[in-house]
Amino acid sequence: MTIKTLRAWEILDSRGRPTLAVEARLSDGTTATAQVPSGASTGKHEALELRDRDPARYAGRGVLRAVANVEGVLQAALSGCPAEDQATVDRRMIAVDGTPDKRNLGANAILGVSCAVARAAAMAQGVPLWKRLAGDREPRMPVPMVNIVSGGLHTLGGIEVQDFLVIPHGFDSLADSLEAVVRVHAFARRTIEKHGYALTGVADEGGWGPALDSNERALAILDEAIEASGCGGRMSIAIDVAASHFHRDGAYFLETEGRRLDAAGMTDLLESWCDRFPVISIEDALDEDDWAGWKQLTARLGARAQLIGDDLFTTNTVRLRRGIEEGAANAVLVKMNQIGTLTETFEVIDAARAAGWRAVVSARSGETEDSFLADLAVASGAGQIKIGSITRSERLAKYNRLLEVERGM
Repeated sequence: MTIKTLRAWEILDSRGRPTLAVEARLSDGTTATAQVPSGASTGKHEALELRDRDPARYAGRGVLRAVANVEGVLQAALSGCPAEDQATVDRRMIAVDGTPDKRNLGANAILGVSCAVARAAAMAQGVPLWKRLAGDREPRMPVPMVNIVSGGLHTLGGIEVQDFLVIPHGFDSLADSLEAVVRVHAFARRTIEKHGYALTGVADEGGWGPALDSNERALAILDEAIEASGCGGRMSIAIDVAASHFHRDGAYFLETEGRRLDAAGMTDLLESWCDRFPVISIEDALDEDDWAGWKQLTARLGARAQLIGDDLFTTNTVRLRRGIEEGAANAVLVKMNQIGTLTETFEVIDAARAAGWRAVVSARSGETEDSFLADLAVASGAGQIKIGSITRSERLAKYNRLLEVERGM
């Protein structure tokens, strides 16, 4: 069972921006397609998402160069390659690209091929994708981390902190957890409107995007919504600070509140939130290169909260190992397109597990209807997934796939 042909074409993601779909056809006639996500809140250490930079098309965001690379260079390199050997497929693409950040062929082109081949191999073997991806790992259903209120780069403006999420616990199934989350989401809107805040619309990942006067106000609204929904004690709060996006000249600027903080001040603020609200998980609390600040943060809060590095690690084993060695963070966010292949994605998850760290498999703000991520999360055994909110079809495709897998496991 070998790779016969690769095809690709330009499609639109959930923000109406171009991304690509890739089709892999195997020697036995099996054909499968994968669609590639794209991020808005991106770290500068991520693998390169190749864009055309042609101002006449999609303001330079087209991906026809990535499409051509799939059907040209990657097709030639992988023709006849065994589809069931994912590591060989991925390593060959990495070698052909020849750069640390996949800038020659594009991480988007390479990831599309990686996922399409994996799905085709699973179909050819007649097994669910999650089972094919798991290999020797012990698969398990992940706990969802669900976006309820958004700010930062995911909204039209307002507060600096990017996402306020809930984590359900104590429920018998994913289905029960999602039912409770839907209730919290509905009560969050009622709470926002009750306090007279204008809703600027639904944010990139489906959460509410209210015009708030402070970052802490979002926590208070979410805490109130949890209690009003009857989920108090069974819903904790997670925060995606995305601090790199309001960090400059060595300081963190909360302009909504007229505040300028250093790393110690940000740590004080986050600790106070953990003291007063049921916050158990904080992502990208500090800048992506503030290693000294991350170490101090972890020393202060690491015993009481999950401290996730997203922009800090960018699903890169080299950066993750540095974090493990230096005691900076205690968990890693895993986004396939930050690194560009399934093989490297699993290497990060496995390295985190070996160090006793947690991993959270995550979607991007620019998503597609492809449900691949759900199978990846189950297969990895990571135990956590961050998809977005419980609205918008590109998010629901993943939640609904998880519900399907739960019924069949």
